Amino acid sequence: MTDKKQAEDCAVMLQALAEPNRIRIIECLRTGSKNVTQLAKELGVEIVNVSHHLGVLRTAGLVEDIKDGRFVIYSLHPKVFHNDSSKATYLDLGWCRVEIPHN
Repeated sequence: MTDKKQAEDCAVMLQALAEPNRIRIIECLRTGSKNVTQLAKELGVEIVNVSHHLGVLRTAGLVEDIKDGRFVIYSLHPKVFHNDSSKATYLDLGWCRVEIPHN
């Protein structure tokens, strides 16, 4: 049985993913690291909205960021997302593993 802490951590990640634009951000980051401006342009969403969604994803531990000059570069957190092939990315929630196929 999953312990309480692991279940709570998983719930936080799933709640963060339960928004269409956040799923789209995850999909964009599958091809590589990007800054907020790049993501906003690719998604056709306002920068302020992308920043908000990235904050939720970062707090949930799904993305990580690194400062690069005046930009913050975002990428999928390697402890959660695993690329086993060019065909799929896996989301590791600890107790289950979800395949996210490439389109």
